[in-house]
Formats: sequence, structure tokens, C-alpha cells
Amino acid sequence: MALEPDLLLDRRRLKRQLAFWRTTLVLGVVVGLAVIFGGPGPAASVLGGQHVARLTLSGTISEDRRTLRLLERAARDDDMRALLVMINSPGGSVAGGEAFHAAIARVRAAGKPVVAIMGGTAASAGYMVALPAHRIFARESTLTGSIGVLLQSFNAAELLESLGVRPESITSGPLKDQPSPFRPLTEEGRAALSAVVEDMQSQFVAMVAAGRDMPEAQVRAVADGRVMTGRQAMALGLLDAIGGEAEARVWLAEQHEVPRDLRVRDLDPRGTAERALSSMSDAFWGGAARLLRAEGVIPWQISLR
Repeated sequence: MALEPDLLLDRRRLKRQLAFWRTTLVLGVVVGLAVIFGGPGPAASVLGGQHVARLTLSGTISEDRRTLRLLERAARDDDMRALLVMINSPGGSVAGGEAFHAAIARVRAAGKPVVAIMGGTAASAGYMVALPAHRIFARESTLTGSIGVLLQSFNAAELLESLGVRPESITSGPLKDQPSPFRPLTEEGRAALSAVVEDMQSQFVAMVAAGRDMPEAQVRAVADGRVMTGRQAMALGLLDAIGGEAEARVWLAEQHEVPRDLRVRDLDPRGTAERALSSMSDAFWGGAARLLRAEGVIPWQISLR
């Protein structure tokens, strides 16, 4: 008789575990069907239907070939009514910003309305990718601008000398190892690298002038690398309005007759199987965490997932 409470606890625990695995199985089936047959959300892509596409660019912007291919396909998709470009990036490579700028410009050239929406930060390459949009939204406190190009290196020659290390370089020309961490920049090297930076800066300024319909001289006046708030950028003509996705959808409805309730489809470079596995994994670990919390156990392994 003394064992009855323990038996009851064991039975209750087994029932909870059984309920957990049943739930996981059902969720897996639902996710699989959603991927195959479509429905609201980013996994709904097989059956198509009219939608607004949403591209999210966050972190360092680089030349992501899979995402660029998605944009190319989106430009040819007759069911895509508009493109939202969500930006939260401090910048990236010049080539990465240029690649996305060109891809988004092709979407616009295909007759699709494009709206850029800046998050907390959209600076440097993060601002560059917004320029092809028909309209740019930002928060008042968004950090944007930083219209400039940066090339950095370092000179460790004195440190190496103090350690008794003397690097040797054999080059095919006097500029081949400029810049080099092993010796100071020469005047010739500095001039050559400055010319590269200036040429890239001219390309950036030309993008801003074309995208914002501004005289180049007006752009160069603020193209000194400074960051600014969304409110300051708007006063300078570098963006169009204060707001976020909700305001962008209102503008699309009013100016391009894109219904505000038209579903949004995320441009996700992951394949169908990868998205399904990710959804199933999230469902599994979420269910496991709930079960363990119900048992009074929260193992550190789950917190590190």
C-alpha cells in the first residue's frame, strides 16, 4: 500500500510523455502537409497564389547567391504583387550591397512595387540596398546613412621587430603587398588605395543620387560617412516616411491597389525539406521544454540549443 503514491506518479508521468509524443507526431504531420499543400506563412510556396513577398536582410550584408536567386525568381513571378525589403544591418561589403541593390532594382524594373523598411539600423550597405525602392520607411530612431567606404589594415612591423621577426616579401610589383601588416604603407601604395576607395565612393554616391533623385553635389555634402537618425535622414531627403510594415502596407494599398490583407510570403533561401525539419525541430524542443517544466526539470542542454 505504501507504494501506491509512487505508482500513481509513474502512471501520470507516462501519460504526459505519451501525450507529448502524440503531439509531436501530429505537429510533424501538420508541418509536412503545410509544406506540401501550402497555406499562410513562409512555408506556403508550392501552390502559389497572389501575395506580397518579404525579404529580410539582417546582420552583415554579403553576396548571398541563394537569396539573390530568390529575388531573380520573384521578379518573374506574376503572383507577387509587391516586395517588402526589411533591413536591419550595420553594413557589409561593397560588392554585397551592390549585388542586392541590382537585384532589387530588377524587381522594380519588372513592374513590382518595392518598399524598403528600416529597422534599428540600416547604415552603409544597409542603406544602399534600400535605394532602389519606390518608398523608404524608417523609425525616427533608426540609425542610417553612413554613406562612405572604408578600407582598413594594420602595421605590426615594430611589434615583429621587437620579437626578432623579420618578414620577407617577394612581389611582382611595388604595389602587390599594399596594404601589408608587415610594413608601413608607401606613398605610392596609399595613393593607389585611396583611388580605389574614392572610386567605390563615387559609385555609392551615384546610387544615392539616382535612387533619391538628388543632385550629386547635394549627396556628397552628406556622404562623409556620418550616421544619422531616421528623422534626420528624412529631413535631408534620404528617405520618405516614418513608419514600419503596417504603414508600408497602407501605402501599397493606397498607391498600388495591393490589398492590405493580402498574405505575406517570406523569401526564404532554405529548401522545402530544410524548412520542414526546422519547424519540426522547433515543435519538438518546444514540447520537450514544456514537458520538462511540468516535471520540475529544466536541463541546461535545452537552454543552450
